[in-house]
Amino acid sequence: MDRFEDRPEIPPRETVKGNWSCSECGTEITELPFQPSPDRPIYCKDCWSKRRKPRFGR
Repeated sequence: MDRFEDRPEIPPRETVKGNWSCSECGTEITELPFQPSPDRPIYCKDCWSKRRKPRFGR
């Protein structure tokens, strides 16, 4: 039996399109999974993973 057989399908995540720059390295960002707030920094995937706190057990 497939363990994923009974799981409902997860719909694709909606994204917000725009023109932003990473607050740390300046990389161009054209899609985000959220509506950014003008008073908060935006990070590219690489910079976000560097800044993110490590999860226990991963």
